[in-house]
Formats: sequence, structure tokens, C-alpha cells
Amino acid sequence: MKPKISIIIPMYNVERYLPRCLDSVLNQTFQQWQAICVDDGSPDKSGEIAESYAARDKRFVVVHKENGGLSDARNVGMKYADGQYIMYLDSDDFIHPQTMEIAYRVITENKSDIASFQYDRAYRPRLMLRHFLHMDTDNVVPYGINKTYDIDKLKTKTVDDVFELATERTHNKNNPNRKWLIKHCQVWKNIYKKSLIQDTPFIKGILFEDFPWWSAIMLKRPRVTVVPLPLYYYIPNFGGIVLSAKQLRILKSLCTGIKTSYQLYVENADAEQMKKWQEQFLWFFVAKAFSKIKKLDNAQDINAAKQCFVELDKTGVFNDLPNEWYKLVCDIQKFINQ
Repeated sequence: MKPKISIIIPMYNVERYLPRCLDSVLNQTFQQWQAICVDDGSPDKSGEIAESYAARDKRFVVVHKENGGLSDARNVGMKYADGQYIMYLDSDDFIHPQTMEIAYRVITENKSDIASFQYDRAYRPRLMLRHFLHMDTDNVVPYGINKTYDIDKLKTKTVDDVFELATERTHNKNNPNRKWLIKHCQVWKNIYKKSLIQDTPFIKGILFEDFPWWSAIMLKRPRVTVVPLPLYYYIPNFGGIVLSAKQLRILKSLCTGIKTSYQLYVENADAEQMKKWQEQFLWFFVAKAFSKIKKLDNAQDINAAKQCFVELDKTGVFNDLPNEWYKLVCDIQKFINQ
């Protein structure tokens, strides 16, 4: 039987977390899924662990490839996806048992292109605190993992334009849609119609690849349904790529994402889309990139960072400047010219 949902799981050095991740897929109340486990040249036993699951359940598909990074692994996984809908799951995270059931229900009932849920916002800080206190973090069970949701009583909100709800602004208490906002760009807290995303690959080789990808998907103005339930459990990988990567690489990745997305919007967005994207996303990522220069500790890296902002300036990113970001751009210009 053809799966209704394909869930793409990139794997690299996650043998410590992978069984919990794959068990969370295996324990789904929704049965018509396909899990594509992409072994991204992992030097540990991640590939072997995934193969053991595939031997027990044919719904697991294991793909082995040379290391190419998270974006490349997701792109490869898409080639094997047979489902009408796509989910992404990072292999050190896991999901609530009803995640697929709820996501499939709301996306099909509302004839949406995307269904968006939330991650458990209490679980990650709880783990961070335990790590700081040198306590166990591997065996901590989320408080809500065993909660059963009544599917027939779900409260959702559907809009025909994702720009109405998507944002990087997290503390706007006056927003009447605050409960329904799709905060941040993480691709793993949504389910997508395959036809919406199959021609939009992730940029290979960069960090924070979710931002330019999500920006491109928003530009298609998909119909989206939000169900504000904490169905995803995000685990801080204390030695992972985001926490330990050089700040310059993060800065360069952010600038690549900003430049790529800005050019895409200049060429394809109408005035309303451009304005909303700039207000709700662009300037937050410019600020995030600029914040990294404080952590650069040598002239070579500082010069490389300076060149990144020079290139952004050439594209026109800093034009049409909102008042609230005026000081940021002044500081960037000062940095470029010093």
C-alpha cells in the first residue's frame, strides 16, 4: 500500500538518540507512513541501527550516501518519498504518538498545503538545565508525551496566505493571532503537500538552511492550517553543529540565505509579500548574522565577515530600511567601512 506520509530523517552521528527517534515513528497512531532514513556518511552505528529497524518493518527505508550535510540528506530523501505529504524529523528529536494522525487530519480536512504544529517549549529548557547541572538528559520523558488528544475536538485556524501567520517576532502580545502564529522557520514542525515543495531543494552546505527554504515556500502563498499543539520534541544536541560550529561559518551561512532569499523576492514577490517578508523575517536574520562578528577573534575572519556584508549591501538588502532597524544598518555600514 502506498504511504500517505513520507517522513525524511537525516542521520549523522546520532546513535545515542536514533532509537528513541525511530521508536517515536514506529509508535504512531497513524499507520500509513514511510520513514526515509538517510545515512549521511555517518561514522558511528546510525546506519546499522536504521537497517535493524528496516529489517523489522518495511516502512523504514534506509539510504546510505557520502557525507554532504543536512540539506543534501534532506534533498536525497525527497527522491525516495512516495507519500502525498512530507514531514521532516531530525534524528536526535522525536514526536508525539499522534503527530501524523493529527497533521494528516487537519491538512486533508481543510484542503491545505501545509499543516503546522508546535514543539514542546518546556522540554528543551528543561534538558538544558539538567545538562548545566550535570544531570541525566537521555532518559527524561516529556510531560505531555502520554497525553491523548481528541481528534474531533481540535481547534485549528486556516488561512489562504501563510504570510498572515508566519513570523520571527515572538513577543508581540498585541497580535490578535498570537495563539496561531507560525513562529520561526524550522521545517520539522510542519507537514507539507509534496507537490508544494518537491521543486524547492535545500541549499547544500550551509547552516540555518531552513530560513531560505521556508522563505521560498512562503512565496508560493500556500494555504495553511495551524493546530497549536506541542507535538514535536526538540533535543539540544550539546555537541551538535549549531552549538559548536565556528561563528564565521554561521555568519556566512546566514548571509548566503539572506542573499538568496532577497534575490528570489526581488524577482518574484509582489510589494505586499516583500514588505511582510522583510518585516517578519529578513531583518531578524540580518541582526542574527551581524551579532556573530562579536565572536570573531582574528583579522582574517573579521575581513571575511566584512566581505559578506559588502556583498549583501550590493544586492540592495539594506535599502527600504524600516525605522526600527536603522541603528543596525548604521552599525553594519560602520563595520564595513572601518
